Amino acid sequence: MNVPFDKFANNAATAPAYFSVHDLHAYYGESYIVQGVSFTIHEGEILALLGRNGAGKTSTLRAIARLDSPEVRTGEIWLDHQALHKMRSHEAAVAGIGLVPEDRRIIPGLTVEENLELAQIVEPVGWSIERLYGLFPRLGERRKQEGVTLSGGEQQMLAIARALARDVKVLLLDEPYEGLAPVIVQEIAKTLGLIREQGITTIIVEQNAVAALKLADRAVILDTGSVVYDGSAAEVLADEKLRHEYLAI
Repeated sequence: MNVPFDKFANNAATAPAYFSVHDLHAYYGESYIVQGVSFTIHEGEILALLGRNGAGKTSTLRAIARLDSPEVRTGEIWLDHQALHKMRSHEAAVAGIGLVPEDRRIIPGLTVEENLELAQIVEPVGWSIERLYGLFPRLGERRKQEGVTLSGGEQQMLAIARALARDVKVLLLDEPYEGLAPVIVQEIAKTLGLIREQGITTIIVEQNAVAALKLADRAVILDTGSVVYDGSAAEVLADEKLRHEYLAI
């Protein structure tokens, strides 16, 4: 399931696929969390990154976003021939990585529109605010409302819209469905499908594995920090033994 190292030469000109992670090892202190994770994604694909609690899913997302923790000690991350593993977090953001964290981090005291405008202060700018309102009509209706007073589903929409307000090439979603009613989950899933049609690549970490798999093209399953499955999302949905063993569903 892991891709051989020679497919990942240490040279941007030979980096494969659109987005790739190779042999990623990351730690919190001495705790070995991400243990040699490798996968690739084609442009415009949605990848469900799944596993039980503590499997290393969020840590892998944070490592891709080049956040200070966990500490990545070895491994390579490539985006469209750009070596993300050599970048700091702000450089990765400029290169096209957009992280929507689990806690959404809506800025208190700012309206919906001000949250979006703030995201566009730093270049490169992505989608226009009016285009974002077209994708998320509820946000357009609440543009003058303070962001933190929105419902949970609306805050999730705002967090995704804020990421798209930058020039995002790979959208990282950490538990986007957490705490949301099934009807809102369906609405956000539909919107993520529309985002895919725009050619944006998405990695989704989600405990609601069935919802994530129904949306995704492919799935990578982690177990204790390592990849145990890399293949089609439909295959995971159809394989009861696989779902029970690694996802407890």
